[in-house]
Amino acid sequence: MRQIRICLGSSCYSRGNNVHLEVIRKYIAENHLDAEITFSGHLCEELCSEGPVLRIDDKIYKGVTFSGLFRILEEEFSNKH
Repeated sequence: MRQIRICLGSSCYSRGNNVHLEVIRKYIAENHLDAEITFSGHLCEELCSEGPVLRIDDKIYKGVTFSGLFRILEEEFSNKH
């Protein structure tokens, strides 16, 4: 099972993960990935100056933007490749 962990520390949350949280939930639901992905929040990834931070399995994405989030999700979870 794949895992997505979103940093919900105050810095990452205020820099965009408050919105990214809902975008990821919606992406998982719309692509019927509920059985394949565990999605959870994490208090802090200790990369505050590089946030917003998102961890997918063992890969850490730093400085995640709203426009870049969909690309990341597609690269990681799209069945097109």
